[in-house]
Amino acid sequence: MFDLDRFIEACYGALDEKTPERAAHDIVARAVADPASVMKTLGEPRQAGVNTLHRSDRLTVIHLIWGPEMQLMPHNHNMWAAIGIYTGAEANTFWRRTPDGLQKLGGKALAEKEAVWLGETAIHSVTNPLTKLTGALHVYGGDFFAPGRSEWDDETLEEAPYDKEKLVRLFEESNTRLEELKAAGAL
Repeated sequence: MFDLDRFIEACYGALDEKTPERAAHDIVARAVADPASVMKTLGEPRQAGVNTLHRSDRLTVIHLIWGPEMQLMPHNHNMWAAIGIYTGAEANTFWRRTPDGLQKLGGKALAEKEAVWLGETAIHSVTNPLTKLTGALHVYGGDFFAPGRSEWDDETLEEAPYDKEKLVRLFEESNTRLEELKAAGAL
């Protein structure tokens, strides 16, 4: 059974490991391997959003729900991350900095019950390829909400400071899309 307090405690334990991002990945992977248990504790996703479950200088745990076909621009975390999908799917595109700007490296699709870890220099963009909500657990090795992160414009790939208000708008737009899909009988 997924227990949030034990999950957070285990994630703190991962911080003392030689490779904390891999240890956190294993913890997240075990949790999302039982999607029904995660949903019993966190609830079935109802709308897109970033729900903070725990936040400190050393560790952030987020229950992230991607809206239907939602896309998030390239961004960095400046800390390692472990991400697991308990319902739905997400497609990650990985990028790297070059003297000429961002260069696409490849991608990684995640389905229900799958997890991935990202190193602290990772840059990625994310898409929910489905017309339904995707639920995920995100664990970060630091304060995810602290300043100092970057995002890149989808079209020009120009770097700018991470815009939290823009993120909020993206999730609001996604929830509007969700309601439109429901009204059209597509969900």
